[in-house]
Amino acid sequence: MEDGRAVALRGLADHPTTKGQLCPKVNRFLDRVHHPDRILTPLRRTGPKGSGEFTPVTWDDAVAEIGERFRSIIAQSGPAAILPYSFDGTQGVIQKGILARRFFAALGTSDVRRHLCGVTAWLGAADVLGTPRGIDPEDLHLARTVILWGTNTFVTNRHLWTTIEQAREAGAEVIVVDPVRTATAERADRFLQLRPGSDVALVAGLIHVMDRDGLLDPTWLAEHTTDATDLLVSVADATPLTTEARTGIPADEVVAVAHRFANVRPAAVRSLVGPEHRGNGREIMRAIAMLPTVTGAWRDAGGGLARSTQVWWEEAFGLDTEEARLAPPARSFNMARLGEVLTDPTIDPPIEALFVHNSNPAVIAPDQNRIIEGLRRENLFTVVAEQFLTDTARHADLVLPATTQIEHLDLAPAWGHLNVALNRPAIAPMGEAKPNNEIFRLLATELGLDAPEHHESDEDLIRGLLENEHPMLDGITWERLVDDGWARFAIDPGTRPHADTTFTLGPLDIDIAEPEAPFQLISLKQHVAFLNANYAQFPAHLPTPPHPRLEVHPIDASALGVTDGGRVRVHNERGSLTVEATVSDRVQPGLVALPFGWGHSSTPEGRAVNALTNPAVPDDDTGSAAFHDTWVHIEVV
Repeated sequence: MEDGRAVALRGLADHPTTKGQLCPKVNRFLDRVHHPDRILTPLRRTGPKGSGEFTPVTWDDAVAEIGERFRSIIAQSGPAAILPYSFDGTQGVIQKGILARRFFAALGTSDVRRHLCGVTAWLGAADVLGTPRGIDPEDLHLARTVILWGTNTFVTNRHLWTTIEQAREAGAEVIVVDPVRTATAERADRFLQLRPGSDVALVAGLIHVMDRDGLLDPTWLAEHTTDATDLLVSVADATPLTTEARTGIPADEVVAVAHRFANVRPAAVRSLVGPEHRGNGREIMRAIAMLPTVTGAWRDAGGGLARSTQVWWEEAFGLDTEEARLAPPARSFNMARLGEVLTDPTIDPPIEALFVHNSNPAVIAPDQNRIIEGLRRENLFTVVAEQFLTDTARHADLVLPATTQIEHLDLAPAWGHLNVALNRPAIAPMGEAKPNNEIFRLLATELGLDAPEHHESDEDLIRGLLENEHPMLDGITWERLVDDGWARFAIDPGTRPHADTTFTLGPLDIDIAEPEAPFQLISLKQHVAFLNANYAQFPAHLPTPPHPRLEVHPIDASALGVTDGGRVRVHNERGSLTVEATVSDRVQPGLVALPFGWGHSSTPEGRAVNALTNPAVPDDDTGSAAFHDTWVHIEVV
């Protein structure tokens, strides 16, 4: 800090996870905080929706206008006509949405199911384990066989890569399973480049070999699993040659990996949300969870399935209890269906007000063209709390300036470790920016919500979470976090969370989606300096050249007449994009890749990859959209 300005940001050298290193995407975070394009005052739209034409207004005027419009909509159409939309743009436990959820629940509005990432993986793991909890990822240093399944750890989970290297130095083999030869795959000891969506078939092949070659412990299966016989029957025809035909993985590699995983222990699988973004995503995650289960890998410290640690936080802080005590929404929609929700004339009542915070749905959600069609409705009143004029904010009627992580108080969770951090503000809010919770305190007052629960201070919210009597919080107090900054959950390293669990197995469904067009499209988190839409609007974060490029395999490029750097049109029934091509053998024939997170200005059409991606969600509206089950045509421009 210098004169109230943040001038340098770095990882804490003695923190057990970061060890002085930041995730590359936040190395330039202070550029974002002090950027001249920050929204620092409330804005009211003056031009057409999407034009980006706004004029400053006062907070009093903005809050009063929101209150007036909400009261009018509630009186005429009912609170179900109001829809909040939020996700992980602000990731702290309290600023992410505690007061926001209370506010909208008290009004009785509709809501979204925040399932864009994570829920499908959660459910698939729980189908086998009974809970989505896996091992502490940092215990992977104990493993001697590590499979990184559909996760680009070196790029998107940089701190864990140190743990992976530690395991390798102690003798572990690192195996990567991915349809794309990622930066992680290039650093692996063994790379299985499977056909997109054939993950279940590969798991079936591995279990078939383990069963055929006597690598499974019948006593373990009998004492710790149910329906193991049905599982083994379902993989009876998944021979190495059949698995090769289904997945593209050579038969001898299938045999070698099956033997390694069963015999060289501790053995662990690390998987996050990449594999879940398919129509069979839950089945893929269920299959992956079966691998350490059939081998009894859970018996060893450092063995089992390493997932997101989010479930530990949900349990420790009682966040499910907080949700359960709220009034249920008038109705809920999977957040991947926003385009449909805003444009379907049969939805009754139609959505007349949209309040977006912690999210940029015009970029991150599928069905982008319908989302923009909906955002441009003149009879939709849209409010966006933001730091910059994103593609969503450009369509708002009111934009409210929101603080960044170093301007507000929060409790910082993690997806990859078990250390709780107190996020104290380093600087005063820039301009007139306000934390999310303060925005919803103002709105609660305006809408006459006087109950104390709508006006708790940020410190009181954090203290309340820490006072939960869950044993993982033993010894973690407000005072300790103020003094030390962070504290680990009261969980011993090397804990075996499922050593005594009875697991549910059952048959595997090996069906693979049929092609709908010549090429399958996968959207990747590609570049270390910007992995998510939050970081895509700054030149310093962009790759070279500074626009998205479609990766095409040399065989396909030759057949199409595509040249490296040449322009191509990628299209399907949902949309069309014109981009430059990169001829690359990182992808496989029939698979093309386009990076996730770019803004609309990155293509001539004013759209990005989610103009093409598949918005289909499970029939029960629970879980992720099938982003990666996207089929496209490609033409040289």
